[in-house]
Amino acid sequence: MSQGLEGTDVIKEFFRRLNIGIILIFAAVTLLWNTPVVYPLKIFVVFMHEISHGIAAMATGGKIEEIVVVSQEGGHAITRGGSPFWTLTAGYLGSLVWGGLILLLAVRAQLDKTLSVILGLGMIVVSIFYLRNPFGLGFGIAFGAALLISGKFLNRLVNRWILQVIGVTSCLYAILDIKSDILDRAHLRSDARMLAEMTNIPTLFWGVLWILLAIAGTIFFLYVAGGGKKQQTLAAGETQPED
Repeated sequence: MSQGLEGTDVIKEFFRRLNIGIILIFAAVTLLWNTPVVYPLKIFVVFMHEISHGIAAMATGGKIEEIVVVSQEGGHAITRGGSPFWTLTAGYLGSLVWGGLILLLAVRAQLDKTLSVILGLGMIVVSIFYLRNPFGLGFGIAFGAALLISGKFLNRLVNRWILQVIGVTSCLYAILDIKSDILDRAHLRSDARMLAEMTNIPTLFWGVLWILLAIAGTIFFLYVAGGGKKQQTLAAGETQPED
C-alpha cells in the first residue's frame, strides 16, 4: 500500500510541477499540427535534425560535406568520417535535445532575448557554410534573421513565448517523426534503417528505442521546465525597463 501511495505522490508531484503555459502551447501546436501555422516550426526541427547529424560527425572526428533541407519536411546530411553509429543516432534525438534545451533555457535561465540572438546568428552562420540547396539556405537565413530581430527588438516575454513554442514543437515533432518514418513506414531508408543495416539489429528495434527515449525526454523536459514557474512569475513582476 505504501508503495502505491508513493507512486501516486510521484504522479501528483509531476502534474503539480507542470507549467500550464507550456501545456497550453503543447495542446495548441498539436491541434494546429497540419496547418501552415506550424509548418515553419516543422522545417526548423528538420533543420536541427540534419545539423545534429553533422555535429555528431564532427564530434567523433568527421566533417560535414553538405546539408540539404527541403520544403517537403525532409532533408539529408552528407558527412565524411566520424562514427556512423552516433551520426545516425543523433538526428531524431538531437532535435529533441535541442528543443528541450531551448525550452529549459527560456523558462529557467531568463536568457530569452540573448538566446534568440544566439540561436538566430547560429542558424544564419550554419546556413551560409553548410546548406547546399536554395530552399534550405533561404529558410535558415530567414528563420535565423527573424529570431535575431526578435531578440534584438522585442521584449523578454515575447521572446520567452517564441522560444517555448519552438522548444515544445521540437520535442513533439521528434516523437511524431520517429513514429511516421520508422514505425509506420519501416520500408523507408530512414536513419533507423541504415543503422539496422550497419548493426544487423532490426529497424523496428531502433524505432521503438528512439521513440521511448523521445517520450521520456519530452516528459523530463516538461517536468524540469515546470520548476521555472516561480522564475517566470518574478520576471513578470519586474518593473525595470527592458533593454
